[in-house]
Amino acid sequence: MVNRKMSGLLLGTFLILALPACAPVISKELISRADKGLTFKEVKEDPESYRGRFVVWGGVIISSKNVKEGTVIEILQTSMDRQYKPIHKDQSEGRFLALYDGYLDVAVYASGREVTVAGEIKGKRTLPLGEMEYTYPLIAVKEISLWPKEEKQRYYYDPYYPYPWWWYHPYWGPWW
Repeated sequence: MVNRKMSGLLLGTFLILALPACAPVISKELISRADKGLTFKEVKEDPESYRGRFVVWGGVIISSKNVKEGTVIEILQTSMDRQYKPIHKDQSEGRFLALYDGYLDVAVYASGREVTVAGEIKGKRTLPLGEMEYTYPLIAVKEISLWPKEEKQRYYYDPYYPYPWWWYHPYWGPWW
């Protein structure tokens, strides 16, 4: 009886702690305001005609800088999963600018970091990109979420793995 109560308590505690891990990083209010039928490609073709509409986009930061109006982040757009985490980093439909009304540390919001942005389309900005002019859709950020850096796991191969020739291992060798 005690084991069942303890198991139920542990399971309940685990579920309460695990549920927020599945929640999206953007608030439900902004997700509900976002126009889910509007694609990045449509907006990129004519950003001015979508002015005032809300979107949730994700991608990889290319650059960020602090200016008088706030922090401007140049982002390479990518698709997102259910939690609005950027995925398929090698597939993109273009770039966009996210304007945050305030200060963000550009050392933290650095090149290569993954980010999810929810905000209002404010039109477009044309800036030089290499030797050409590039038209960026401009988003006024309402919420921004920086994803943690993913650490790559390292796997080590033990050259003295004992099975099936355990007697050749240097610590268990035939000299015992």
